[in-house]
Amino acid sequence: MNPVSLIFLALAMSTDAFAAAIGKGSSLHKPRLTEALRTGLIFGVIEAITPIIGWLIGQAASQWVAEWDHWIAFTLLVVLGLHMIYNGLKHEEEEEEKPGSHSFLILAVTAFATSIDALAVGVGLAFVDVNIWVAAAAIGLATMTMVTIGVMLGRVLGSMVGKRAEIVGGVVLMIVGATILYEHLTV
Repeated sequence: MNPVSLIFLALAMSTDAFAAAIGKGSSLHKPRLTEALRTGLIFGVIEAITPIIGWLIGQAASQWVAEWDHWIAFTLLVVLGLHMIYNGLKHEEEEEEKPGSHSFLILAVTAFATSIDALAVGVGLAFVDVNIWVAAAAIGLATMTMVTIGVMLGRVLGSMVGKRAEIVGGVVLMIVGATILYEHLTV
């Protein structure tokens, strides 16, 4: 795989994580750069690991992964999105202050959900002449950068939409999930 193709692959793999990061950033109370970097690092590491796992799976079970990856990503993102919408719709007296950061578990589940496509790409890379370690590093670095920017962009969008920012984030996650499902079903 040539370097230009690798760059485009890495950027393509990071776009859904970028959209999810905007939602995550908008649901936080004024996230700082350190929180954005933490989120970017978590997403980037997971997004770098999944194509390697996919590449390994590609040696034996590519058909199962290709048939179900979009449904897994769709389900995880819709459930997380609905949870965020529910939290955004709580009555004033039930609402808590926006957190300053998300838990590692929430970030890891969201990162995994947005990296299912990278797992499938890893399966495909098992049949192409590519250094999986270089490809995974490029995907991870692009995702870390895009997610960090996304969280900070979400901070700006969150202050513009006020207390309903979590609803926006939930809708964004659901749109990302629906897009993944649509792209796989229309191929």
